[in-house]
Amino acid sequence: MTLALYLHWPFCASKCPYCDFNSHVRESVDINQWRQAFLQELRRHRDLGGERRLTSIFFGGGTPSLMPPNLVQDILCEIDRLWEIPPDIEITLEANPNSVEVTNFRALAEAGINRVSLGIQSLNQDELKFLGRLHSVSEARQAIETAVSCFKRVSFDLIYARPNQTLEDWQAELTDALSYGTEHLSLYQLTIEPGTAFAIRHARGDFVLPTDDTAADLYDLTTHLCQGNGLINYEISNYARPGCESQHNLAYWRYQDYAGIGPGAHGRLTLAGRRHATKQYRAPETWLRQILEHNNGFDEDIILTPQEQASEMILMGLRLNQPFDLSRLPCAAESVLDFSAIERLVKLNLIDYDGIKLKVTTTGRLCLNEILRLIRRPE
Repeated sequence: MTLALYLHWPFCASKCPYCDFNSHVRESVDINQWRQAFLQELRRHRDLGGERRLTSIFFGGGTPSLMPPNLVQDILCEIDRLWEIPPDIEITLEANPNSVEVTNFRALAEAGINRVSLGIQSLNQDELKFLGRLHSVSEARQAIETAVSCFKRVSFDLIYARPNQTLEDWQAELTDALSYGTEHLSLYQLTIEPGTAFAIRHARGDFVLPTDDTAADLYDLTTHLCQGNGLINYEISNYARPGCESQHNLAYWRYQDYAGIGPGAHGRLTLAGRRHATKQYRAPETWLRQILEHNNGFDEDIILTPQEQASEMILMGLRLNQPFDLSRLPCAAESVLDFSAIERLVKLNLIDYDGIKLKVTTTGRLCLNEILRLIRRPE
């Protein structure tokens, strides 16, 4: 059986106003305690799941590029001891383009990282300020160039559909980004998440997002420009050259087993033939204490019913541009899908369905969340 490993480093230099991830700002971190906790939790997962074939390793956050390279190396050495890391495995680390962190790129590559995902977010200085980013455009450009020279594979993120952004603005910025020739881009429309600083500012009218029609035009332009540069829209917000897709994220979207280790990390594990949904303690200090004192980072460990598994599989699988085979479901499709709704959506050219496989059309991708709401039966 396969296993993808996710490790969550929860600390950031600052909290971005749009971010609802489990990230925290701390003046200092006891690296020795965090090293001990990560290694202990990795050993516990090995005891739980037994021998597995690793398919990917992903350091996310937070800002894992703030981790000392020797900590990353120690974690990878322990993973190799426990499971044996295949020589061709994808090992990704998320990084910010701040100058201080970029100086660690070479050491991180030597520690074993072979793919980096850069949080660039914009190549416009005013927009970086609006998004609360600490780096400058010049630092972003230097980070991309340094990453390309250090790592086998490089991806970076941009956020679009920002306030007052025009098609011409985005075309110029994305064309600039594509000129770097990286094999993978993650391109996200700005959304307002509850509990964020942006949610407060948006509610009081400090800024207005583009209309749905403008957002749709921006999405179409994004796909057109990327495809013109050889990057295929293999997932709703992710573009890659063929063969360069994120193997770790594909494990999520294909509903394969993955272990989530670190504060707030989620996992999906098959143990003794049953599918478990796991979640680790969210608060960093709580997570650390639970592991060091009780040797268990799980805040939740729930056994999913076949219907719950099927619902999750559909939610994840329809994000991909490949048809989803309903025969994969662990229960009758009729128990989780509303086929009358699917029939209506087929007539509207929002879904393709041949009686076996289901796929959201290019037009349907513009309203994916609404499609998912309509086709799923209430749990």
